[in-house]
Amino acid sequence: MLGEYRIVGRRAADIAASVEQGVGAGDLTPGQPLPPLRDLATELGVNPNTVAAAYRTLRERGVIETAGRRGSRVRARPATTPREEIRVEAPEGVRDIAQGNPDPRLLPPLAGALAAAADAAARRPVLYGTADVAPALADAARAALAADGVPDGPVAVTSGALDAIERVLAAHLRPGDRVAVEDPGWGSLLDLVPALGLRPVPVALDGEGPLPDAAERAFRQGARAFVVTSRAQNPTGAAVTADRARALRAVLAAHPDVLLVEDDHGHGITTLPLHPLASGGGPEHWALTRSTAKAYGPDLRLAVLTGDATTVDRVRGRQRLGPGWVSHLLQDAVAHLWRTGAVDPAAVSGAYGERRDALVRELAARGVPAYGRSGMNVWVPVPDETGAVARLLHAGWAVAPGARFRLGSPPGMRLTVSSLPASEAARLADGVAAALRPAAARRYD
Repeated sequence: MLGEYRIVGRRAADIAASVEQGVGAGDLTPGQPLPPLRDLATELGVNPNTVAAAYRTLRERGVIETAGRRGSRVRARPATTPREEIRVEAPEGVRDIAQGNPDPRLLPPLAGALAAAADAAARRPVLYGTADVAPALADAARAALAADGVPDGPVAVTSGALDAIERVLAAHLRPGDRVAVEDPGWGSLLDLVPALGLRPVPVALDGEGPLPDAAERAFRQGARAFVVTSRAQNPTGAAVTADRARALRAVLAAHPDVLLVEDDHGHGITTLPLHPLASGGGPEHWALTRSTAKAYGPDLRLAVLTGDATTVDRVRGRQRLGPGWVSHLLQDAVAHLWRTGAVDPAAVSGAYGERRDALVRELAARGVPAYGRSGMNVWVPVPDETGAVARLLHAGWAVAPGARFRLGSPPGMRLTVSSLPASEAARLADGVAAALRPAAARRYD
């Protein structure tokens, strides 16, 4: 019995389902402790091994977490919680810079590309047994990847970067395995890892990417995989430099069994060069995914994936048993967008860079450190996330609290500048500086 909610069931599957229902309905809240194994077994009249099996299933599904002798509790972000619930709602009159979306004005029109894809489908319908990757897309993707120094490898197509990362991790890891992740890092990835039954190991980073010493510590702690954002890191804007790539390759060389997963979602929105960690020998198993979401539109739901032959073969094989393939209509549309140069990376990168740099510059002028080397986000360290976010909301700005992106790193908040004109940077910087001012100073303004 937990408050007003009663866990029920005689079988492990029923007990697990009862807990999931409680979490999904909000009757069991994030962080709420669950009864000890033996206490719940006595209450339900079942063997403790039955409750242990139920709790194990819940851990593997990302619903609960176990902290040794402190017992089990509902995860802070259980997999059954709708993602919308963690959004910062912007009331009327409040400027929303929390959502992390690209600027719609910088996305290419899709009508022509979709019409061309539909015309091709009318002339050559895609039927069962057709190759899962459209040849035109595969050729274009492989040429672009080669130009960026990505090692040669087969190509797969997935429904976005997170889908690709999930499939790669599932192809090599088992519940309980550790995964090294950037901290702060992409909130969706930080949710996905425990939802797969895996254990995240935080790796600190700076503007040039993950710190080699932190990566080495994670590998010594047993991390079997390492997920790295190549450019436009979310939320800090970090981008892996040539020197940092060399240092990280040296660390990976000493741990050849670590699965390397590189996320190049910044392709098309930054002109900073790609420095793939998989080049120059790399680990035995590696993958690099390149999403179309930020440069071409989130609703395209498409990413290309390359890697070593074993990894890509496992991903494609498992994909064939589920969705089968990503629609060739979308693949042909993306190939058309690439072929016709629908996005000018220099122009998009310049637009985001102007907005990002203006805000970082204005914050610095007010004594507020901020980070944003690439992409569309600026990360601002703060002593108190809740207070700073609340004060900014009162001042007319909705920003994303850093807890969404952190494991053990210090507090901060993410400001998305994609739709913020450089002319508004000073006004936002004034709001941020006021929100971070000590309470006593604010009281007598």
